Amino acid sequence: MFDFQIVTTWFDNLLRQTLGLGDFWSILIECVMVGLIILTIYALIAMFMIFFERKVCAWFQCRLGPMRVGPWGVFQVLADVLKMLIKEIFGVDRSDKFLYALAPCLTIVASVGTFSFLPWNKGAQVLDFNVGVFMITAISSIGVLGVILSGWGSNNKYSVVSAMRGAVQMISYEMSLGLCMVIAVVLCGTMQLSGIVEAQTGPWKWLIIQGHIPAIVAFCIFLIAGNAEANRGPFDLAEAESELTAGYHTEYSGMGFGYFYLAEYLNLVVISGLAAAIFLGGWAPLNIGVDGFDTVMNYIPGFVWFIGKTLAVIWVLMWVRWTFPRLRIDHILILEWKYLMPLTLITLVVMTACVALGLTF
Repeated sequence: MFDFQIVTTWFDNLLRQTLGLGDFWSILIECVMVGLIILTIYALIAMFMIFFERKVCAWFQCRLGPMRVGPWGVFQVLADVLKMLIKEIFGVDRSDKFLYALAPCLTIVASVGTFSFLPWNKGAQVLDFNVGVFMITAISSIGVLGVILSGWGSNNKYSVVSAMRGAVQMISYEMSLGLCMVIAVVLCGTMQLSGIVEAQTGPWKWLIIQGHIPAIVAFCIFLIAGNAEANRGPFDLAEAESELTAGYHTEYSGMGFGYFYLAEYLNLVVISGLAAAIFLGGWAPLNIGVDGFDTVMNYIPGFVWFIGKTLAVIWVLMWVRWTFPRLRIDHILILEWKYLMPLTLITLVVMTACVALGLTF
């Protein structure tokens, strides 16, 4: 398995030894390069996700989706992005100007921050703290502030109601989402995301196999809670065209609305990437203990494994969105507090007992 640290070490030596730069300039250049790479990948994935969902939606509804702008409609997203970039940005009368402008920034900061934790390959992870699971939960919580402030700062009663819906839903499902990650921590013995992936390397070491029944239950709960956390259907009650119009970002135009739009799609990628990394081995290949098969699997680059698993989870979540009808807000909260939360706590206790008694594979 290729270790991406070879590339980062080479670039660091190029700056420090070949070019003779000091610590300050070397670190500054590296941080700028990493930031540009993250934002570029972020934007490209967002455009791909918009096109991908349009095609998936069309397939489920027996339609073709975008077809006219470019081959198979691939340039339709570029046209939409260009339109959004040149669209006029206007303010709202009697709104809180500071909060109105701050809200989309907080939303995009939370999205980019959690996106930076994704382990794309061995050694290819921007943020990799020893308390990574805790940091992911903390940074993703900033998005709740963006939702609340966007509704309050807009001076629009419909946006305020939508923000309240979105915030209570995100805060509620963050509980189950965090506990599912704690279940993985109990099994792997580390809060570091790279350590969780490393613990899943080897024959039949993926978490849903190691932890068997409790891990599979935790994986399913993680997908449900993650879908709700990202405000995706059937949990997209913050956007209700019949009574709340576009929801908490109704009063935003241009890239103000674009930030919320991008964050929604990238949050889906983040949730799917975390599910792939924590429960499906991340960049770890599928090994079954047969030398010939394992050797072939190990030749496949780690980022291919990670992207493939992430796309598979995204496909499942899109399948759910375009299959099930939207829930009422009270049903959404009942599902979390009466069913998912108790089930998650029971699963955590069962996983702890399995690890203590050595009942894992």
